[in-house]
Amino acid sequence: MQEHLRAGPATGEVCPTLAEDLLRGADAIALFVFGDAKERRKVYYYASEAKVRMPTFRMGNVICARKSRLLDWIEQQEAAG
Repeated sequence: MQEHLRAGPATGEVCPTLAEDLLRGADAIALFVFGDAKERRKVYYYASEAKVRMPTFRMGNVICARKSRLLDWIEQQEAAG
């Protein structure tokens, strides 16, 4: 199991590899955040039009997000009330 982990920059803390942290496509992001790939339209809305934007980026024409950034974003939304 240790072979899938790497040290983070400057901290030396163990963190997941980028491939394990990366979600590719609105279906994958919707499944992770909302629990259902059918909620993909919400991903596009929160990524582009919502008042508080979901932390996403594009690789070519594919919308992507990091699981770790999405979890941080959700925690910020919870703290904001």
